[in-house]
Amino acid sequence: MNQLDLVGRHAVVTGGAAGLGFAITQRLLASGAEVTWWDRAVPAMDSAARNLGEKLHCVAVDVGDHSSVVEALRQTLVRCQKVDILVNCAGVTGPNVKLWDYPPEAWLQVMQVNLNGLFYCCREVVAVMRQHNYGRIVNIASVAGKEGNPNASAYSASKAAVIALTKSLGKELAGYDIGVNCITPAAAKTAMFAQMTQSHIDYMLSKIPRARFVNVEEIAALVAFCASADCSFTTGAAFDISGGRATY
Repeated sequence: MNQLDLVGRHAVVTGGAAGLGFAITQRLLASGAEVTWWDRAVPAMDSAARNLGEKLHCVAVDVGDHSSVVEALRQTLVRCQKVDILVNCAGVTGPNVKLWDYPPEAWLQVMQVNLNGLFYCCREVVAVMRQHNYGRIVNIASVAGKEGNPNASAYSASKAAVIALTKSLGKELAGYDIGVNCITPAAAKTAMFAQMTQSHIDYMLSKIPRARFVNVEEIAALVAFCASADCSFTTGAAFDISGGRATY
């Protein structure tokens, strides 16, 4: 593992208790950061946290509820006083069906978590980062946001919106030492696969030139760089990690 220096930095990771968020947390902790999870899966969060040490803290939050995010930040600042890094990882896939069969309530749920939740977290945390004139925001988008996966219209649309939001916020904060970037991974084998059909999983794999799914540790390494002081000039960018599927 290549070493990055995140000593003295405090990161908030949404959806950190499982899958990609857990791998990102491990990488940030290994680089010296202190981490606070914002997650609504309280039992899973408490169980996972027992193995990661005293530099990890947990706050129960529903990122799709603005008032819950505001309260989570208040609790976080009581303990840690600042937020240097925000990794927006919480997300859902939604059902794998044609758009004309897509349940409206499922569409709204995907948007509420993947887009609105990310907006709420950025909106509140940016105010703290601006006070300190430092921050790194890393939004987890998807290659689906670049290319649009069939039978995943809500997920693809939400991730395309995350890319656009990242570009907009990156420009708005360009006068500060606050970098805002997103990454666009190909699919990784996580618990989110349980929300997908096997045919959709097979489709995603068939589109990756490297002929395998990305490892969560590979994504975590890219996130850690984007979260570091070394990523000091790039902002509003989408970092590709799609195995050659979308090299733009």
